[in-house]
Amino acid sequence: MDGDSGIPSRRKWMRRLLELSLVLGLLVAVRAWQQWGVATGPAPALEGVLLDGRAVSLTEFRGRPVLVHFWAIWCPVCVLEEKSIDAIAGDHTVITVAMQSGSDAEVSRYLADKGLDFPVLNDPRGAHAARWGVRAVPASFIIDPAGRIRFTEVGFTTAIGLRVRLWLAG
Repeated sequence: MDGDSGIPSRRKWMRRLLELSLVLGLLVAVRAWQQWGVATGPAPALEGVLLDGRAVSLTEFRGRPVLVHFWAIWCPVCVLEEKSIDAIAGDHTVITVAMQSGSDAEVSRYLADKGLDFPVLNDPRGAHAARWGVRAVPASFIIDPAGRIRFTEVGFTTAIGLRVRLWLAG
């Protein structure tokens, strides 16, 4: 073994470290772009009539943590999360917002076809999404009992991650 044999190996590791740094940098940049402009601090107003006909206002849930989840029927990543959101809605306060997903009838039909039962506020023109600064879905906001946004996640997130954030916010 000659004294120069470690140089190619060190170059290989340096190259891999550089590639890893570039990938991580790209991921951080994409995440920053996705979350740029989203609401922070006190939660913006969110009120309307759910697809099941019940009136809802975020202010009625003061005193407990709330998951506000923006999604769309045309979003493939949202499809990966929908069963998790449905399960979380079974034991936590959840309001979902169907962003630019069509008429109430279209969204209701989608939910029925998928066997989903979470509360949905339809947002066919994206007015609620704009107020919350949502430009990409899925987007999840954990609201603390005082009505402040404690956590924001844009893109895929796990059920356990959302549950932990709800617990921390409570």
